[in-house]
Amino acid sequence: VPPELDQTLSTLTSHRSVLGYLLIARGGPSSASIIRHSGVVFEGEKGRKYAGVIAKIVESVQAGLEEVNGSSVDDSSETVCCCSLEIMDCLTLISFVKDEVRFMRIRTKRHEIMISPDERYLLAVLHDPTVA
Repeated sequence: VPPELDQTLSTLTSHRSVLGYLLIARGGPSSASIIRHSGVVFEGEKGRKYAGVIAKIVESVQAGLEEVNGSSVDDSSETVCCCSLEIMDCLTLISFVKDEVRFMRIRTKRHEIMISPDERYLLAVLHDPTVA
């Protein structure tokens, strides 16, 4: 783990309201592996369950975005063929830039989880919003 990340994670855990964090290798919901964690809430089997659920949430939201935007993981552009009398021109009419989730906050009655997905990693921070 780079020293900058170490410092950031240390700063995060120093806040009174933070109950813990998970740094997860992104590889799909069934293969979400914990790289690093802090806080008793993320220890052992419960931590592995959280990691799997967080990965599923991010993948589900990403899939929803792709569905709404009319693109999929495999489609980076939409090709439209225009026919003229003598020539068939295929033009890329619309080029979709893949939209991606940058940050998510999920709040329940007791907790709030903040998720920051990256291409290779997910960082999830659990905190108690009632603590000042």
